[in-house]
Amino acid sequence: MAGSSRRDRAIWVGGGLAAALLLDVATKWLILNVAMVSPRTIEVTPFLNLTLGFNTGVSFGMFQDIFLERPLVLAGIKVAITVGLLVWAMRTHRIVEATALGLIAGGGAGNIVDRVHQGVVTDFLDFHVGNWHWPAFNMADVAISTGVALLLAGSLSSSRSALRAQEGSSNGKR
Repeated sequence: MAGSSRRDRAIWVGGGLAAALLLDVATKWLILNVAMVSPRTIEVTPFLNLTLGFNTGVSFGMFQDIFLERPLVLAGIKVAITVGLLVWAMRTHRIVEATALGLIAGGGAGNIVDRVHQGVVTDFLDFHVGNWHWPAFNMADVAISTGVALLLAGSLSSSRSALRAQEGSSNGKR
């Protein structure tokens, strides 16, 4: 994507953002209006349940006490972060980085929609091993995690390419 146009970057960023946001909003709607009309736990696999939960804090419910009475403050912070991610995404020239940042921004946007609409974020994915449960999360969190993993993979790939190029140029100087 080196030398790509602003339009090309916007397509990759917008695609990641739209995919993450639409998947998150659609799955939360299904959970709230279909699957959990009577809140319960639905065992999907021996390690995955669908269960209804609401997060008033940040990741994994951190800082709940601070934001419980001020959900729009947290939404405002998330909007600022999302805008920053989109600016970064439009400045990159790498497909993986642009898409990753779009996924992270889209996941953030999905949680912002929840926070503004309900004052809390709907969580429903409950992974567990025996009686040990990871904190419940949603598809916005999956998009954010996927975006971060893509950023890390792209960074490692770039580092390896730069190292190989540097080794190649130093071998030619001997």
